Amino acid sequence: MQKLEMIYEGKAKKVYRTDSPDYYWVEYKDDATAFNGLKKGTIDNKGVVNNKLSAVFFKLLEEKGIATHFVKLINDREMVVKAVEIIKVEVVVRNIVAGSLAKRVGLPEGTLLPQTVLEYYYKDDALGDPLINTSHIAALNLATPEQMAVIKETSLKVNDILREFLAPANIDLIDFKLEFGLHKGEVILADEISPDTCRFWDKTTGEKLDKDRFRRDMGGVEDAYQEVLRRLTGE
Repeated sequence: MQKLEMIYEGKAKKVYRTDSPDYYWVEYKDDATAFNGLKKGTIDNKGVVNNKLSAVFFKLLEEKGIATHFVKLINDREMVVKAVEIIKVEVVVRNIVAGSLAKRVGLPEGTLLPQTVLEYYYKDDALGDPLINTSHIAALNLATPEQMAVIKETSLKVNDILREFLAPANIDLIDFKLEFGLHKGEVILADEISPDTCRFWDKTTGEKLDKDRFRRDMGGVEDAYQEVLRRLTGE
């Protein structure tokens, strides 16, 4: 498979065409952004860690029956994925109160939620990815009710699988963002699963092992990302 011209560059990745219309070639970058791009920086080797971890998570999910866009790793920074048309609904799955939810509902960070919370956001940088509900999704024609049913069911399954997988590594899955796309009409999991898109806390100490260290100027960002990779792969 050949890597051809770049067709898209986002905050964290570059996407290239390949010699097959069914596949894209993705390169993970070290660039870091927060607060809808207002804060920018670089996290050394972030692209390598996120590429490798996303591959680990996608392979796990495929083994558990979740359809994803992942095809294969090319090298430390690049993977081949199925070509998808991204559905403009971002899903945030929350197990423990953190981040914007703490501000919205007035509960302290770290509060265990009695049930998993699913939130939907309109994927639009110009609007700041606003929180929306299923009525908005239908009115804006972002996804059909059938597609949203698949997205909801898949998101909850992914949550169960990842929490079980992370527990032996002494990592709590606080919350995480998922994106989905259409590949030949099928709704499949896309984007990435990494410390950029998940909140990972050490189960024992509560230490943050994710992008919040960058957002909140906590330091030790590279070490935190590397620690997640080490615990899950031994690297």
